[in-house]
Amino acid sequence: QVQLVESGGGLVQAGGSLRLSCAASGFSSYGMGWFRQAPGKEREFVLGISWSGGNTYYAGSVKGRFTISRDNARNTVYLQMNSLKPEDTAVYYCAARYVRNGSSWYHPSGYDYWGQGTQVTVSS
Repeated sequence: QVQLVESGGGLVQAGGSLRLSCAASGFSSYGMGWFRQAPGKEREFVLGISWSGGNTYYAGSVKGRFTISRDNARNTVYLQMNSLKPEDTAVYYCAARYVRNGSSWYHPSGYDYWGQGTQVTVSS
């Protein structure tokens, strides 16, 4: 059974940092992505990382502030968020895609499995 479980969300002041984790189980050899969805807005791509970690994909709004990494031995992917802004407030989702998935990394349709989401709130 495929499962993705996010953790690490919470409330932080603007300028602060958070690290989200996504633990995967039930499958192997997958690319991972992080998306976020604010109230009333569409789900948007944040970051992605290939199975090997050799390729990463960034949304322009977070480049230089957020980084993605993975530990395949632990089947876990991390999202390090620095210099947080109130506009980063959203539910953050991790998602997995099979290595052979040739769809876009930047669109939700490019992913095969999703976690339940974790809330990140940045106060001003």
